Amino acid sequence: MKRTKIIIAATALLMSLIGFTQTKNNTTMNLKDLHNDTLGVQTNIMFPTIDGKVISLQILKDSQLKEHITNVPALLICVTGNAIYEDEKGNKATLYSGDFVKIESNVKHWVNGIENSNLLLIK
Repeated sequence: MKRTKIIIAATALLMSLIGFTQTKNNTTMNLKDLHNDTLGVQTNIMFPTIDGKVISLQILKDSQLKEHITNVPALLICVTGNAIYEDEKGNKATLYSGDFVKIESNVKHWVNGIENSNLLLIK
């Protein structure tokens, strides 16, 4: 029984890492791109959490989440609205509903609200 639990945990960790490597850093993507139309219900591990936090974030039109640095990698998902993610490396991603971008650790970044936006931050 203990060995089975260890195997299940190791498999889950491996699948998390595989899902994480299937997406590119700092590239805008859409949740629809992670699935195909052949199955009615599908799951895909997008990002293994480190701190285990999922944060709901609202940025109103013409507002800015000021520049800051995170010490762990994060995933920013636009649920509704339109926002622009930018970082000190010159990466810029326009996010619409369903789009997401990976945020590198120790890289200064900020987010501008183009429309009233609701986002999820996973880290």
